[in-house]
Amino acid sequence: MKTLLRNRELSAFLAILALFVVLVALNHSYFSLQTLSMIFSSAQILILLAMGAALVMLTRNIDVSVGSTLGLCAIAVGVALNNGYSLPLAMLFALGIGALCGFFNGVLVVGLRIPAIVATLGTLGLYRGGMLLWTGGKWIEGLPASLKSLSEPLAFGISPLGVMVLALLAVGAWALAKTAFGRDFYAVGDNLAAARQLGVAVNRTRLLAFTFNGMLAALGGILFASQIGFVPNQTGSGLEMKAIAACVLGGISLLGGTGTLIGAFLGAFFLTQIDTVLVLFKLPAWWNDFIAGLVLLGVLVLDGRLRQALARHQRALKYSRFVPGNTGVKNVTPFPRRKSKKEVA
Repeated sequence: MKTLLRNRELSAFLAILALFVVLVALNHSYFSLQTLSMIFSSAQILILLAMGAALVMLTRNIDVSVGSTLGLCAIAVGVALNNGYSLPLAMLFALGIGALCGFFNGVLVVGLRIPAIVATLGTLGLYRGGMLLWTGGKWIEGLPASLKSLSEPLAFGISPLGVMVLALLAVGAWALAKTAFGRDFYAVGDNLAAARQLGVAVNRTRLLAFTFNGMLAALGGILFASQIGFVPNQTGSGLEMKAIAACVLGGISLLGGTGTLIGAFLGAFFLTQIDTVLVLFKLPAWWNDFIAGLVLLGVLVLDGRLRQALARHQRALKYSRFVPGNTGVKNVTPFPRRKSKKEVA
């Protein structure tokens, strides 16, 4: 139990394995390389959003505008390509817009000290409205084959953009775990005052977290346009809540300072796996959100109960050394026996 609580990535991984066991028990053909690649392909957008949300949540903030940012950047890459710009320029244009959106969120939170949930709720509507004004409410269609080719499978069913997602995950996880730059995110989220005392550039770290979040949302928009081949006017709607749920499932604390990008990846994969299982079971699509929410609530309730049990166990161990005659705990220091009046005399 202690291992599972301290290593939430392991918990998410075991949940993924358990769901695959259920699949195999029902139909052996469901567990295959094709099924794995299909789930990963479907999860790539959510993985990118969860990675960005994890960076923000590590600094004890939250961003609920990433779905709108993703939609705006998908529109940006589609409009640029349809206006004759090359694919690299269109992608850079979309990345720049994503970075600006994230940076603006950071300025509202860090510079103007507006609570993150309030600021990003405002920009959620702002970016969504900008997206609709830009296109006049129309869909972006007729995207070139060069963009669509980025999502065509290569080795093991993984596309070039899928390789990019895995590379970003590996680099980001290494940077957070092994570099001083990455540890600043944990320090800011764990104790803001102490981080300042240690010389951490608190404001810069929080600004970078929001900016990276916007850039990852932009990559999600590019990936969406590449996979679908067109951009609807409601692209990205509701994805922000799924990204936060994926982070929570993967062990990212809403209180900041705890979690890893690997956990965010596993949480996103697990949520997508649930949707895929429902498709394989031929259940109606409107069950997806209900069951995903039910699973998330179940995990959170179970996690809370396990944490309470662990806390009680740790308190019992802490105070058991003060119990006289307790020899079941190492380094027991019982209270000295009170002397009688005769012994004192």
